[in-house]
Amino acid sequence: MADIKPAHTSVNPRDEELRQAMELLYFAYRDFTAEPDAILARHGFGRAHHRVIYFVGRNPQMSVSDLLGILRITKQSLSRVLRQLVQQGFIVQRAGSADRRRRLLELTHKGVELERQLSETQRQLLAKAYREAGSAAVEGFRRVMLGIMSGESDRNRFAPPR
Repeated sequence: MADIKPAHTSVNPRDEELRQAMELLYFAYRDFTAEPDAILARHGFGRAHHRVIYFVGRNPQMSVSDLLGILRITKQSLSRVLRQLVQQGFIVQRAGSADRRRRLLELTHKGVELERQLSETQRQLLAKAYREAGSAAVEGFRRVMLGIMSGESDRNRFAPPR
């Protein structure tokens, strides 16, 4: 008879394991953002610009309201970043067809190219790490990241399709 392991086993990490995990996240994020930060700096942009470009690229015709919900930043903070991206030709902002007050965002060709440059190194880093870690570790990583997220709506974005 085969051993059946429960899907969830109780894990009580020691303080040192938690501290090491915090440091791993810090160093991994530092290396994950290094190349994109250098590209952004050449444009006079920062990480907030990167997040806007990334999510608008992933969600063409996204509303400003939806973007604010994802980023969890103030309208004022987004306004400054968005203004720069629009003025420099990376994003276009249009009124919605059903509701003219609703502002919809989309990357321009220039924005698509910048998003590709920013994401390419990150995709390569993740692909290498995934290959080295194996599929079980990839699923474990996914579960840990979902566990760190505080918002259920954010976690639901990654729920498997039913």
